[in-house]
Amino acid sequence: MPNNLIRGAVAGALSLAVVVPAYAGITVYKDGDKFVKMGGRIQMQYLRTDPDGGTATDEMFFRRLRPYVEGSLHKDWKGKFQMDFGKAENENEVAVKDAYMQYTGFEGMKVTMGNANFPFSREFLTSSKYQEFVERTFVGDHNFGTPDRNLGLHLTGHNASKKLTWGASVAQADIDPNAGRVDFDTPVNANSDFNEGWIYGGRVDFHPLGFLKFSQGDFSGETKATIGVAAFRWNNDGDNEVNAASLDQVTGYELSGAFRSNGFSVDAEYNLFNVDTTDGTFTGGLYQNGKTDLKNWSVEGGYMVMTDRLELVAGYSQQDADNYDKQWGRTTFGANWFIHKHDVKVQATYQLNSNEKGVNGSDANELFVQAQYVF
Repeated sequence: MPNNLIRGAVAGALSLAVVVPAYAGITVYKDGDKFVKMGGRIQMQYLRTDPDGGTATDEMFFRRLRPYVEGSLHKDWKGKFQMDFGKAENENEVAVKDAYMQYTGFEGMKVTMGNANFPFSREFLTSSKYQEFVERTFVGDHNFGTPDRNLGLHLTGHNASKKLTWGASVAQADIDPNAGRVDFDTPVNANSDFNEGWIYGGRVDFHPLGFLKFSQGDFSGETKATIGVAAFRWNNDGDNEVNAASLDQVTGYELSGAFRSNGFSVDAEYNLFNVDTTDGTFTGGLYQNGKTDLKNWSVEGGYMVMTDRLELVAGYSQQDADNYDKQWGRTTFGANWFIHKHDVKVQATYQLNSNEKGVNGSDANELFVQAQYVF
């Protein structure tokens, strides 16, 4: 690692490492079925970017600053809303994240109405607070085909043993038209140039050795595994087509899996997106003649070299599109220091990009250092 990046890592770690213990969520009121719970997530991040042949830049910022409140007045009903003050952008100084009402009176099933996660991509469905790398790879990034939180009806459920889990959604979803991305966004935080449309899809996950939740890293030491498949379809409703990169339809497919045992963890995922623009002649960014097959895959793993304290992580991810000169590859490695498991931790991730954005020979290195506090 170059000396300037080593200095950056030390500076970032010293700036971020001062944290204190926390507990995930605090129930501030409870009386029978009535309750109010409050919590939050603070992620302070240092980022240094060093492009090949360019000038290095660095910054510190709040990657996520998310308080939430959830509560109930009636049996089997719950409401939750979560805001993100780390997503300030133009007029959207505060981003709405989770915002829903939920019914839990059915055995083995929850019914959620509002802005919630769409059931696609195991990595996306794994909360940012439970990730092994500071940032998600291609397969979990809403900029590259994976749906974001969307406003609609969401069902999740499981069988009696929880060896089979599933999800299904019908929702409104927006896309920020950009030739270099397939950027899903929630209509709750919409900008005026977003393509508007409807999305529907679902997923099934099989856990042969017992239920394995959406969380990375192995703290229990138990041997568990899961395999999942998912698909969705998004169609533009014709309300807002702003440029040649506006999208007409997106169809997505996922195959994913995970394994945990004795402090070792591995997650793997492959996504395929068939995408059409509204202009069938458009060529640029990802697209040739108005369409692209966007392919993302990732393998990432970790090992607890000090049980529940220190984890070493590494992985490789790749993206390909019809208009790319060469596949965009990312080699990633780093370490996680757990003070109180995922509740309080410091992470360092070093990422090497080759052929960035599909341009042959365009390389860049990135250093991420992040402190996380969850309560």
